[in-house]
Amino acid sequence: MINEEKIKDAIRILIAVADDFTPAVFSTSYSIEDMVVTDLIQRYVPDIEIFTIDTGRLPEETYQLAQKVKEKYQVNIRSYYPKAEEIEEFVLLHGHNAFYENVDIRKRCCHIRKVEPLKRALSGKKAWVTGLRAQQSITRAELPEMQWDEQFKLMKFSPLHDWSNQDVWSYIYDNDIPYNELYDEGYASIGCAPCTRAITIGESVRAGRWWWEEPDSKECGLHCPANVAKATNKETASLTTN
Repeated sequence: MINEEKIKDAIRILIAVADDFTPAVFSTSYSIEDMVVTDLIQRYVPDIEIFTIDTGRLPEETYQLAQKVKEKYQVNIRSYYPKAEEIEEFVLLHGHNAFYENVDIRKRCCHIRKVEPLKRALSGKKAWVTGLRAQQSITRAELPEMQWDEQFKLMKFSPLHDWSNQDVWSYIYDNDIPYNELYDEGYASIGCAPCTRAITIGESVRAGRWWWEEPDSKECGLHCPANVAKATNKETASLTTN
């Protein structure tokens, strides 16, 4: 079972966000981590708005889970989509699957399908809640619970920052939370269908994302370490005491 203190700490962070950083939003990709945060928000801080980004290339299993979430929690999760004209131009210039060719083209695709819609979703907000964990990859190893995101100009909170993979699954099973069926097929991190595969024994959690690239390039632009800074000691102390 998961350490109860980790659950209490995650709830503390979410309550502090709702109290001190309104309007705040949570972005879900329907990962197991995001399902945990969704459950915590619905239980304790339903005023935090939840949204998702539909890239147009998600697996069918992700859409099936989205429907289950709507039915279980009776919540309407808003979907943000990429701009059609930008998709049309990208496909015209590069083709449907050009992201396999090099990192720059792949990141351009991610920018169109993920980053630009995220900018619209975060516009006017004071805080962004995520399901990120430090254990997920080398690009997230130093992840704090709160940080300033320079790219989107707001505070970013990761209530599960210190959770292990086992912690997440324990919470999922203990609370009977629905999850993406692809996890049962060996997937450990699920994004767009063409850019995600199952992993094998011994591979890292993020090994199935953009598997043709080097580990240090495996971010889509939503969570860039270069664009964030840890909160100051004063900010951390304020959050901790609330």
